[in-house]
Amino acid sequence: MAVGLSHNIEEVRESGWREGGSGNAKGFKGDICRTHRTGGQVTTKLESLTLRAREDPKCNFISLAHLLTEDFLKECFWELKRDKASGVDGVSVQEYGVNLEENLKGLVGKLKAKQYRPQPVRRVYIPKPDGSKRGLGIPAVEDKIVQMGIKKILEAIFEVDFMDVSFGFRPNQSCHDALDVLDKTIMTRPVNYVVDMDIEKFFDTIDHGWLMRCLRERIRDTSLLRLIGRFLRAGVMEEGKYIEVSQGTPQGGIISPILANIYLHYILDLWFKKVVKKQLNGYVQLIRYCDDFIVCFQRGDEAKAFEEMLKQRLDKFGLRIGEGKSRVIGFGRYEWEKAQREGGKVATFDFLGFTHYCDKTRRGKFKLGRKTSSKRFRQKLKVVNQWLKKVRNQVTLAEWWKVYRLKLIGHYRYYGISGNMPALREFARETSKLAYKWINRRSQKKSFTYAQYCNFKKYNPLPKPKIYHLTYTLSSC
Repeated sequence: MAVGLSHNIEEVRESGWREGGSGNAKGFKGDICRTHRTGGQVTTKLESLTLRAREDPKCNFISLAHLLTEDFLKECFWELKRDKASGVDGVSVQEYGVNLEENLKGLVGKLKAKQYRPQPVRRVYIPKPDGSKRGLGIPAVEDKIVQMGIKKILEAIFEVDFMDVSFGFRPNQSCHDALDVLDKTIMTRPVNYVVDMDIEKFFDTIDHGWLMRCLRERIRDTSLLRLIGRFLRAGVMEEGKYIEVSQGTPQGGIISPILANIYLHYILDLWFKKVVKKQLNGYVQLIRYCDDFIVCFQRGDEAKAFEEMLKQRLDKFGLRIGEGKSRVIGFGRYEWEKAQREGGKVATFDFLGFTHYCDKTRRGKFKLGRKTSSKRFRQKLKVVNQWLKKVRNQVTLAEWWKVYRLKLIGHYRYYGISGNMPALREFARETSKLAYKWINRRSQKKSFTYAQYCNFKKYNPLPKPKIYHLTYTLSSC
């Protein structure tokens, strides 16, 4: 059955997408905002914004930029990570903090005079699992401080609007929460199909005009909007050359995740709830982690119709699905039972670093299986190998061995999910082999025999693989 899914943004106005200057829009500049000028803790200021936003879903905030005070920005500075790379000016967090009071005083002065201009971000590249590279934009420290302040303000307002289907870069939400919801959905709901899609270069292709319109749904403070616009247009420095930008928000910027969530809240989440779901007859569930999302369907015809309409919807707002990364697959309990009868196989899909497949319990019943995706597994091994090669001659074995242990614990904490123990053990074995190899390449002479290496590990044990996240509370029934 063909499903006529509207993809015009005007058709979801009733859900919160209103035209500028609507008679229903209300300004917020009253008593609560005036209390901000009298002082008090930053958390109290932000909580009052959240309270007002929750009480009045149609409230427009018209006085926000004044919250970027010296005290507020000082707290933002102390939240910056000290080990991150510096921006185009080469100033580190530690160096900026030497004259922190004076620097912040000058920064606030420029903000009040509307003379503040963000510096271009420094472009760096990191490898992706498919062999390509992802570009990151590293802001200057001063820009990071202002971005942190804006992020907190936007979060206080928009977080109450965000829907339960969104899990990425949100307070008290994580990848494992999304995975848990996916498990419960497939195990307890009539899911027979999965739409697996990937937005191509999402952060690089966000349309600035549409993004600013999304922000104006809640914010009418022209000073704050102007400041955000300057960050979006700040440009990029790459190999000493300045590059202007007309779209996108650089990955690596503190403000980018919240802007991405605001964009997709209106472009995808709200449209899905207010327009798509109302025109479907079968069960459907969206699960999104920033720009990575999965949609579960009961009916195949509706899944295929949604796939086509979603492409049109994203195209209208400057986004597109990656080539070869869009598909509708049969997946779930009934597909698995059919494959069992006919001797076939059920397709798999990757989501948040895990390959999801149809598995069975010890009693022979259906359950959702997960394992570390092969691409992510190889990528993590490559990262460990490069790190061991680099660090082996820089510090002593005793020093880097401690860091190596922490890296393993970090891997287990993310990938330690129900059913993934075999992949964790394989990762432990392979990384241990790499450690042994590079220990013996610190000089022309071998440091350890394998027996000596095993003895060293006996007295300096590595953390054992462990399941940290139990998601088989239903799957194992």
